[in-house]
Amino acid sequence: MEFQGTDQYVVTEDLKMAVNAAINLKRPLLIKGEPGTGKTMLAEEVAEAINAPLITWHIKSSTKAQQGLYEYDAVSRLRDSQLGNEGVEDVANYIKKGKLWEAFEADEQTVLLIDEIDKADIEFPNDLLQELDRMEFFVYETGETIRAKQRPIVIITSNNEKELPDAFLRRCFFHYINFPDAETMMDILDVHFPDLKKDMVKEALEIFFDLRKVPGLKKKPSTSELIDWLKLLMADDIPDDILTNRDPSKAIPPLYGALVKNESDVQLLERLAFMARREGR
Repeated sequence: MEFQGTDQYVVTEDLKMAVNAAINLKRPLLIKGEPGTGKTMLAEEVAEAINAPLITWHIKSSTKAQQGLYEYDAVSRLRDSQLGNEGVEDVANYIKKGKLWEAFEADEQTVLLIDEIDKADIEFPNDLLQELDRMEFFVYETGETIRAKQRPIVIITSNNEKELPDAFLRRCFFHYINFPDAETMMDILDVHFPDLKKDMVKEALEIFFDLRKVPGLKKKPSTSELIDWLKLLMADDIPDDILTNRDPSKAIPPLYGALVKNESDVQLLERLAFMARREGR
């Protein structure tokens, strides 16, 4: 079983090799890269390509590793016992299965996505080391051990907001998704907009990559934002020549709100445009 990409997801050779290496090594695949470079989508496409269910665990700053295994609701059990409700004697009625439990008990191999692991507490990755290594965990309340029926393909994404522990990194196969070059980006756009005029795509990509090169830009536009921008440009009420006939002295592209996401970057582009106009006089 090898991942070769899908019709909806342009995959580079090095990324394809990384996915297959992690599968063969039976190690989690740790994916890093700029936001908007398709890290989360990779797990979705791997699941589709191998026809496996996708189980997604979105990590927040308050997420604890234990939640991925299970949670025991002692408060509800106490309340039910006081009210005389049935089923109180069976502790299993008060255990909520986590995403790892779901993946472990599945009869077929699944793809388990642990999304944005760097959002959680620094101890979060280390707290999952044993479970991801041994593919099992112990439920203290019921005295049972949950073992994976089929080893899931584990894909972990990170936006590099904080460093991950060395002990965790040693157990992962790592790949960094480089930002697509112009040729790869053209392939990506062909997937999303097969009928888009080539001259419009060429003009849009020039504007997009020029914008990313602006020094001092707080947030560079991503692939997903480029796709949103093109969707707007293709809208029925937008003139076809909005790119080709734009004023070259203006540093801010048309419909910039899809590409530029904070006021400091807008102000930077306005200053650059003002300086360009002064030099052009």
